[in-house]
Amino acid sequence: MPRIIVSVSNDLVTDQRIKKVCQTLQDEGYDILLIGRQLPNSLPLERPYRTHRFKLLFNKKVWFFAELNIRLFFKLLTTKTDILLANDLDTLLPNFLVSKIKGKKLVYDSHELFTEVPELQNRPWVKNTWLSIERFIFPKLKNVITVNQVIADIYTEKYGVPVNVIRNITPKLDLKPIDKVWAERIKSGNKMLILQGSGINKDRGAEEAVQMMSYLEHTLLVIIGGGDVFETLKQMRLELALEDKILILDKMPHDKLLQYTQIADLGLSLDKGTNLNYEYSLPNKVFDYIQCRVPLMVSNRKVVAKLIKDNDIGVVFKSHDPKQMAEVVKTALSNDKDYQRWKTNLKKASETYHWEHEAKTLRYIYSHLK
Repeated sequence: MPRIIVSVSNDLVTDQRIKKVCQTLQDEGYDILLIGRQLPNSLPLERPYRTHRFKLLFNKKVWFFAELNIRLFFKLLTTKTDILLANDLDTLLPNFLVSKIKGKKLVYDSHELFTEVPELQNRPWVKNTWLSIERFIFPKLKNVITVNQVIADIYTEKYGVPVNVIRNITPKLDLKPIDKVWAERIKSGNKMLILQGSGINKDRGAEEAVQMMSYLEHTLLVIIGGGDVFETLKQMRLELALEDKILILDKMPHDKLLQYTQIADLGLSLDKGTNLNYEYSLPNKVFDYIQCRVPLMVSNRKVVAKLIKDNDIGVVFKSHDPKQMAEVVKTALSNDKDYQRWKTNLKKASETYHWEHEAKTLRYIYSHLK
């Protein structure tokens, strides 16, 4: 049974792409070891394959990445494996070095344009360090995967390496009946908006979503997940006296999260066009909304806006002004003709956009590794 060590820098619990990839590969007969990190507030992790989470001394900035990469290098070096799978640039260097030392096949799965994330835009020394690592390693890679064709084309043009696409799509859901008593307790007769994700960070529109609620009545905003601005959102809710209009919940298991998604009236994806990573992103939550057949309200980012327009499953807005966003919400929820058409089209989209299609591509890639 071939062994694969899968490396990632997060705490593993809410990373649905990692979970789907590992489960698909295990079903194909691979022996999986998944490596991540343990945070003080990490939820329990239960998987049908082996996992290992580092308890790091440092959890922020350069010291975190240095410690993670050093400990990951020695863990990979001393653990038997046939294939190494590095997820994102922050785990690539130790995987690359060990693949050369031990003569093992390496797969690189880039979940984003890592060097274009907003956290690096005003930190030129840090950004250039990551760029140097990417420029050194990427042209030498033989098995590369990313999340959409636009990002794949950018990497191929930049480094001359073919890049496969595995979209970050939700598995096909067998929707269970909604607990109406629970749903009514959450919604209290209001329309419900949902913004979910473990990366609710700077420039992802969450602050404007909170401010938007000042202009909406009979509407509840539910924010679920975590991220750099999560505590800021909680403080804004208090300062704007919006406790009755906004419910903020910490990260939870995906199946529990989808219970909230399923009762929403509008799913939000609000990334700003401040960096190339967000401009070309296609967040996993978009496909959660599709599988739960919740019409979408998305910002005018290139890839996600095209998906919504091509499938006619929601509305695309252009301005992050909170008052204008509120008007978009009002129109979307009050125009019954458009709303019912979106719901009909979502049923079709849910049959098209699901993980089972991506799994076929994943299996082919791993059966033809170089």
